[in-house]
This record gives sequence, C-alpha cells and structure tokens, in this order.
Amino acid sequence: MSEVTYPIHGACQCGGVTYTLLAPPAMVVACHCKECQKLSTSAFSITAMVDAKDVVFKGVMADWSRPADSGNISAAKFCPTCGNRIYHFNPEQPDAIKLKPSNLSDTRVIQPTAHAWVSEKQDWFSIPDGVKQFARQP
Repeated sequence: MSEVTYPIHGACQCGGVTYTLLAPPAMVVACHCKECQKLSTSAFSITAMVDAKDVVFKGVMADWSRPADSGNISAAKFCPTCGNRIYHFNPEQPDAIKLKPSNLSDTRVIQPTAHAWVSEKQDWFSIPDGVKQFARQP
C-alpha cells in the first residue's frame, strides 16, 4: 500500500459540505460508546483527531450538541440537507476537531490507533492485538 498524501478531500453524501484535510490526524479513535453506536448505526464510530488549522470546510453546516459524560459539551456540525456528521468538537476547545473521516476520498487514514469506551463495546467485535484500549474516555 502506498503512503497517504495530503491534502485529502472529503464531502457529505449530497456534496453540500466539502472539506480538505491538509495534514495527518494526531490520532484515529474507534469509539464504542452507546451514543456513537447510535450515531453510526453500527458497532462504533470512527473519529480523526485533527487541528482546526489543518482542515478547511466549505458549505453550510447545522449544529447539534449534548452534554458528554465528562461534563463537557459534545457539539457537532452536520450537513442540513443529507444529515451526514462532519465533525464534533468541545466549544471550549474549538481548535481540536474530531473529524468524522469515513467520507474522505482516501479512507486509508481511518485505521484506528485506539479504541475508546470498550466497556460498552459489542461482544462480537474483536479489537486487533496491539491497539490501545480505553475502558471509557481517554
């Protein structure tokens, strides 16, 4: 497999929101919490931790938020037309983007380097050997 080159482009399902990822993520996390299971309609959700300066968004996005288990706010940006989540963030830390990267043109970048909330993981899913695991939020 060849090395991933940047920038990488991403878009929601309808193309109303596009973005360009300029640099590699600091970390890619598979989150197994029940909220992420609802979000992804699967066993887990994948998040790429990136600096806000390393991603350029185009298009109108809607907002949604909820209190997180930590007491922080988990805010989200999504396409108001097709509903695809684009990223999450803590409003108190706006420079830390939790990108939902499955809509990138090169998805090799989404291989998880850690698994969070494995305490709520589906029993049938096996985490690969050697990948960091956290019972809850790291």
